[in-house]
Order: sequence, then structure tokens, then C-alpha cells
Amino acid sequence: MRTDSIPIALRAALLSVLLFGLFVFAWQLLSTSGTGPSDAGMDPELAALLGPQAKGGNAFPAPGEVFSELTRHVMDPFYDAGPNDKGIGIQLAYSVMRVLLGFGLAALIAIPLGFIIGMSPLLFKALDPFIQLLKPISPLAWMPLALYTIQDSMTSAIFVIFICSLWPMLINTAFGVGAVRREYINVARTLELSSLRTAISVILPAAAPTILTGMRISIGIAWLVIVAAEMLVGGTGIGYFVWNEWNNLSITNVIAAILFIGLIGMVLDLLVAFFQRRVSYAD
Repeated sequence: MRTDSIPIALRAALLSVLLFGLFVFAWQLLSTSGTGPSDAGMDPELAALLGPQAKGGNAFPAPGEVFSELTRHVMDPFYDAGPNDKGIGIQLAYSVMRVLLGFGLAALIAIPLGFIIGMSPLLFKALDPFIQLLKPISPLAWMPLALYTIQDSMTSAIFVIFICSLWPMLINTAFGVGAVRREYINVARTLELSSLRTAISVILPAAAPTILTGMRISIGIAWLVIVAAEMLVGGTGIGYFVWNEWNNLSITNVIAAILFIGLIGMVLDLLVAFFQRRVSYAD
């Protein structure tokens, strides 16, 4: 059979399965070869923390072990056995809630402000130095200041998500609004539409794909940052779960959590991408 007679989607799926199989095979070889952390050349404090696992034994979990742990988490994701022992579903729910709250608050501010900046070249030039100054700052650098002023770890984590989500949406909205063809705005003026109606009926549909691109970037960054933020503040969340399992030297659970983090991140990205495609098709 000629390969060009096979649909490209099917060929891509088969290639994905093949690559996944090769990855699992290499993983299995790594876990059964006796390759593990070695105390040779290792930092003494880390070697002391790892204890017997630092002696080069079979410390890296096999795919079967991780799959077994994943199954256990999926079968009972919402158990609550105390502050430091909650199901993976509860931990993920806390993290997703914080991301959506911070992301939503950022959207409420960034999109309207981006509209105003995009429609005013003077305001854009005036605010651009401040945006360029604040944008490169790592969101986690704001965490100590947030903890000091807010004095609540959960609210501080939401604030950090707000900060990291703000800039991509603000910049993309301003760029999208500023790039709307002047002919569209001139037609609106000819029809004597009000500024508000022009913004909603003309500028917003034209700038929507660019705005959603900014939202898609923001949700990805927010999900990355929440894991690190929760490692710092502790308490609940998937970041705290990963750090707690590392402290327990449960590498199997760390890998399982990493897979869940990737899965949720993919779902969040696909949700925003779905709306982005709908808007693009509508255009």
C-alpha cells in the first residue's frame, strides 16, 4: 500500500504511537539497567537526603510502577486523609481554581485596558516603557511581596497568576486593536456609530483572534507558574503535592503528578484553542 493513500491524520497517529512505544521501551531499559542516582560526585547533603537510594540501586521507577500509581490515583482521586494526604483530584482542583481565578481577573483588566491602549497611539507610547519594564519580571519574584502585603498564601498564589496572565493578554489586545484596518473604523464613523458600538461591533470581532492568542499564551504560562508558586507556599495544590512527594522520596508519585500536570495543561490549552478556532472560522 502506498503511504500517500493513508490519511495524514492516521499516519500522524501511528507515528505518535510508535514514538510513545519507543519512549516506554527506553524508559523500561533505564529502570531495569540498575541506573539510578549514584553517590559518586553527588552533593553530600543530597546524598544524605536520598539515603540508600543514593547507592546506585534500581531507584528509577519502571513504567509499570508509574501506571499502577496512576491507576490508584484515578480510582480514588478525591480522598481526604488530612492536611498532607489528599487525593490528586483535590490537589488539581485547587490548582485549577487558582489559575482560573487569577486568569479571569487578569482578563477583566487586561482586555479593556488593552482596548484603550490600542485605540490611542499616544497612550500606547506613554505606557510602553512601563509595560516593557514590568513584563520581564518573573512572576515568582512578586511572591515575597505578595505574602508580605496580603499575608495569605492562597490569595498570594492567585495574585502571582494574575501578574503572569496580565501581560500577554494586555499586549496582544493592544496590538490586535491597533492593527484593525482603518477602513473598518471609517465605515463605522460614516454610519455614525458611537465609540462604544464601534468597539463592540467592529473592533472586537476584528481583534478577537489576536486577543484569544494572548489568552492562550496566558493560560499556558499561568499553569506553569502555579506549580512553582505552590511549591513555595505549600498547603494544597499539585505543586505542593509534587514537593511533598519529593520530600517523601516517592519518585513514582512525582512522575505520576508530572503526567497529570501535562494532561491538565493540555486540556486548558485545547479549551482556549477551541474558542480561537471558532472565532477564526467566524471571520
